[in-house]
Amino acid sequence: MNWYEDHILPRIIDWTMSHREVMKIREKFVTGLEGKTLEVGFGSGLNLPFMPEAVTRLIAVDPAKLGRKLAKKRLAQFSRPVDFIDLEPSGRLPLEDSSVDSVLSTFTLCTIADLNQALEEILRVLKPGGRLVFVEHGLSPEPHIQKWQMRINPCQKCIGGGCHLNRKIDDFIANVGFDLVELNNFYAKGPKPWSYLYQGWARKPFGN
Repeated sequence: MNWYEDHILPRIIDWTMSHREVMKIREKFVTGLEGKTLEVGFGSGLNLPFMPEAVTRLIAVDPAKLGRKLAKKRLAQFSRPVDFIDLEPSGRLPLEDSSVDSVLSTFTLCTIADLNQALEEILRVLKPGGRLVFVEHGLSPEPHIQKWQMRINPCQKCIGGGCHLNRKIDDFIANVGFDLVELNNFYAKGPKPWSYLYQGWARKPFGN
């Protein structure tokens, strides 16, 4: 990560992604998690107030360490243990196979450089039958919006820490071996190139 992504971008994300409308989306859709839960893209802990009571321990991973400092007050109000982990240089999660009960990702899968590897790692550490709960923005089905997403995407990646506007999130999740159980697509409030959402959950198949 460069200086901008390490010191400036986390503050911008904390401010923009704590907007009232985004927090309403978090409150509504951060559900269905239980037990030991891995949050991919913990950021500044914006999901902590909405974490279900069934979550007994949270494992948090995010490359920007500043987010942990920005999350200080939210962490102080969170009643369950939180363990911070760092990715290994290979991109591997330092967790055993089938060792977490559920996984949460909100507005994160757009930024990961090797998304297939990341989802394969999530699949590896999740217990059979466990849930991946996600709320992500991505590729619109409307051709004229797609054109704008393609045009804007190079600039978006530069200023957004690698954020892509043109990923079809459900295809990525299904292609690594998850069973996609529920998917809802809709536009949130805001400019359409940035606001088309993929919300739902996927299950790790038994025997995987």
